Amino acid sequence: MVFLLLGVLVLVLGGCVCVVWAERGGPRWVRIVAALTRGAGELVSSAQKSRSRNRSGDTDGD
Repeated sequence: MVFLLLGVLVLVLGGCVCVVWAERGGPRWVRIVAALTRGAGELVSSAQKSRSRNRSGDTDGD
């Protein structure tokens, strides 16, 4: 389990490095990885927003 979490951490940090490098005009593969990283971030953000909306809108049928 620890190795899985470390792997995810390495991927996240690598994605962040690629985003910064792409902003400074890195190679094409860096821009592709940066776009994928930004897209994954948007997906996570929208999932959290919809989850918080569903949680605040929940009502008990009692």
